[in-house]
Amino acid sequence: MNDIKKVVLAYSGGLDTSVILKWLQDTYQCEVVTFTADLGQGEELDPAREKALKFGIKPEQIYIDDLREEFVRDFVFPMFRANTVYEGEYLLGTSIARPLIAKRLIEIVNETGADAICHGATGKGNDQVRFELGAYALKPDVKVIAPWREWDLLSREKLLNYAETHGIPIDMKHRQGGSPYSMDANLLHISYEGRHLEDPNAEAEEDMWRWTVSPEKAPDQAEYIELTYAKGDVVAIDGQSMRAHEVLAKLNEIGGKHGIGRLDLVENRYVGMKSRGCYETPGGTILLKGHRAIESITLDREVAHLKDDLMPRYASLIYNGYWWSPERRALQVLIDHTQQHVNGSVRLKLYKGNVIVVGRDSKSDSLFDSTIATFEDDAGAYDQKDAGGFIKLNALRMRIAAKLDARRK
Repeated sequence: MNDIKKVVLAYSGGLDTSVILKWLQDTYQCEVVTFTADLGQGEELDPAREKALKFGIKPEQIYIDDLREEFVRDFVFPMFRANTVYEGEYLLGTSIARPLIAKRLIEIVNETGADAICHGATGKGNDQVRFELGAYALKPDVKVIAPWREWDLLSREKLLNYAETHGIPIDMKHRQGGSPYSMDANLLHISYEGRHLEDPNAEAEEDMWRWTVSPEKAPDQAEYIELTYAKGDVVAIDGQSMRAHEVLAKLNEIGGKHGIGRLDLVENRYVGMKSRGCYETPGGTILLKGHRAIESITLDREVAHLKDDLMPRYASLIYNGYWWSPERRALQVLIDHTQQHVNGSVRLKLYKGNVIVVGRDSKSDSLFDSTIATFEDDAGAYDQKDAGGFIKLNALRMRIAAKLDARRK
């Protein structure tokens, strides 16, 4: 412990990380630098600064960074270019934020000359893996402090007692039993875990959801929107150009109003256990639907199928914390290459939890040829006689095998 003089702490200002801050000062006798990331979680971040100052953190060593644009532009959008879904349903809202937080932690280590980073992820979860794999990939010799793997404060009661003993302010919600859920929020999603949700057979309570109305209470009138794409990314909504984080924020607002993006999932964690979580991802749900629609007319068939084959591997890499790995980077080069001609627009109909594609167009890059696809007279654009030879060639191996089977009998 004596060789650690300065630590950069991923700090939210909540109970857990406030306890960690004091615990670091007492246990490691070290200087602490706090880092709070604004990823669009919708919370006031100034209290984190005020709490850090109360703990004696120097003002110049309190980092509160607005990372919303970088988060969506450099992490969320590249992920959605691959149509990424984990285990068939999960849009990776928590997973994709962790490599950015790890990156900024290491940048601050380099800026401040710190010896180590510290995070508040528990020893049961995926986030410890994501933070630390990212940190080691970006700074191989960095030291990592994970209090939940070191201390004995392994219950809410012990945390509260430690906080009271050391004069750490405790919000009233914690005195009254705390939130019924463990929550994580950023511009892509909100996740809910714990307590009531630990029974996988218990329906999520309606008052839990924060971004979305229930489909039953969504408007009875459908809403139409148009997304404009450039190289696989949405750059405008209904003709209005927007920055990346503005696109996602707007789609969250629109989608939430129509009850879009709720998910109740039992997932397989990296550490081996199954975990039940509920998620709200309205904007991401719309992005995924729209992206597949624009690709349907701009991507070559075999390229599209190759992307679909690779997607589960790509999703697992992100889920398991390998964003900064050489294999994820290599896959990204391929994915981004496929997006060079994914340009155009998609019209979507939003209605009571559903995202329905009603149109797609690409003036310069569409591979849809109506003169060939038509059911009317195609004026010789497609010779239907060609199909016979194609079918016979593809059937040849099966015909040979069938004749052999017949002789064996």
